[in-house]
Amino acid sequence: MNKTRIGKGALAGAIGGLAGTYAMNHFQRWWTHTVHGVEPVSAAGRHDARDWQELAEGQNSNEIAAQTAAVHTIGRPLDRDELKVGATAVHFAFGAAMGGLYGAFWEISPATRKMGGAAFGTTVWAAADEVAMPLLGLSGPTTEHPPERHVHAFAAHLVFGVTTEIVRRGVRFLLNPKRSGRPA
Repeated sequence: MNKTRIGKGALAGAIGGLAGTYAMNHFQRWWTHTVHGVEPVSAAGRHDARDWQELAEGQNSNEIAAQTAAVHTIGRPLDRDELKVGATAVHFAFGAAMGGLYGAFWEISPATRKMGGAAFGTTVWAAADEVAMPLLGLSGPTTEHPPERHVHAFAAHLVFGVTTEIVRRGVRFLLNPKRSGRPA
């Protein structure tokens, strides 16, 4: 196992995950505006992809996670301006981490290489939105969400996964000094 290759894959994936998160946020903002005719009201505004959650639950998991981290690290909740940065950082850090894992596994796992961006986005949606978020108390039970909310989140995660893969592939190519098409 080549640690350099895995590190390059993780870096490429993390960069892809940042781009995927950016694309996902804008897709979700477009969906909310087009389908519901409203703009996101979260502290992070257009840079926060949890606007569907605010409409349905009156809360935002990125803001909850940022506030929890602040209370445990600086001993107080964040004000609205700080929360704008904190909620955005939480979401982009999660996207980069997921992309980094995907990129690292892409280097060593034939199954991950076959998976592709759409399957990666689907996996993140199922594991994070449908299972982990409710279990961690960051969202309500998925059984209480109407079908449109699931479709909205699923479609946004497809955008995340496909964008992550496209950018990961391009960055990984640039990090390959041989440019042979195979990972180095």
